[in-house]
Amino acid sequence: MKFIVSSAALLKELQIIGGVVNSTNTLPILDNFLFEVNNDTLTLSASDLETTMSTSINIESTDICSIAIPARLLIDTLKTFAEQPLTFIKTDTTSIEIIANNGKYEVAYVPGEEFPKALYIKDPSSTTINGNVLANSINSTLFASGNDDLRPVMSGVFFQFSSECLNFVATDAHKMVKYSRTDYKSEKSAEFIMPKKPLQLLKGIMLGNKNDVKIEYNETNAQFIFGASSLTCRLIDGKYPNYEAVIPKENPNTLIIDRALFLNSVRRVSIFSNKTTHQIRLKIAGTSLNISAEDFDYSNKADERLDCEYTGEDLEIGFNSRFVIEMLNNLSSSSVRLSMSLPNRAGLITPVEKDDEGEEITMLVMPVMLND
Repeated sequence: MKFIVSSAALLKELQIIGGVVNSTNTLPILDNFLFEVNNDTLTLSASDLETTMSTSINIESTDICSIAIPARLLIDTLKTFAEQPLTFIKTDTTSIEIIANNGKYEVAYVPGEEFPKALYIKDPSSTTINGNVLANSINSTLFASGNDDLRPVMSGVFFQFSSECLNFVATDAHKMVKYSRTDYKSEKSAEFIMPKKPLQLLKGIMLGNKNDVKIEYNETNAQFIFGASSLTCRLIDGKYPNYEAVIPKENPNTLIIDRALFLNSVRRVSIFSNKTTHQIRLKIAGTSLNISAEDFDYSNKADERLDCEYTGEDLEIGFNSRFVIEMLNNLSSSSVRLSMSLPNRAGLITPVEKDDEGEEITMLVMPVMLND
């Protein structure tokens, strides 16, 4: 077997799919990249059994063959090369030779047949979405997903597709985000829960990508197809909680405030809050918002006043500052709306301005009991 490939093109693709490779694998074969040569096309794959990512690049070859090459060793070597053609030659049954402009390197390989096959999606439904929109939907929701191994359904993002819109939802029971796109629709209604790892990979790849992504899915697996690449993963099994039931419908108390001012104020005040509860107190009356925090154990205290637009009755409500900071950080609008009903009911944070006309973001944060 022999093929010639651009070192820069090979490194670029391997770094993308390399995110799939775990630092500790139970199967040694998973420490490798799969190289599948089919005449002038080289297909590269990486897998951790749950997630498999593949991509194709053009090469010079007339062979058909597949081998698995150590991932870390190959990437570390390619990083040191200036752009140049590299020739890969299979010399015997155990090693492959890489010939560069000024050197020759031998790497042990494993026959490609030993590499696990990608998950096959039988009878899939499909939906198409813009790559950047997909990145925004992941970015807006993933941070709100949980880390509790006992509740795996809440450790991913819930994809809910219908003929009206596409919804992406994440929650850890303390905070929740629902990101909707009314400008994208699905012919068939579908619901599935995507795990974190493949979403983190997709987020990095898709950000700023204006091309369409085709999502194929059935009850157990999902595949994202974009350009010459694809990512296939196993879905989280289970029923997602009824998130609509926890979103308060009547919220007569509405605060509108500059997002950056609010964020910086909460950040500062939270430094003085209790290190266990991270509790801050919002006291709203007229056009004035008071943000305060107190750590009784160390006699630390902070109080700030901000101007705001407010309609509703005077209100005092407590929140975990870390959740509020995370939510404000993951919005890009210049102003935000905080809608509330009672001090013991969840507050809703929504952007006042939309980045895209079809975009709707609702962030829910549970209150904390105030210590008076």
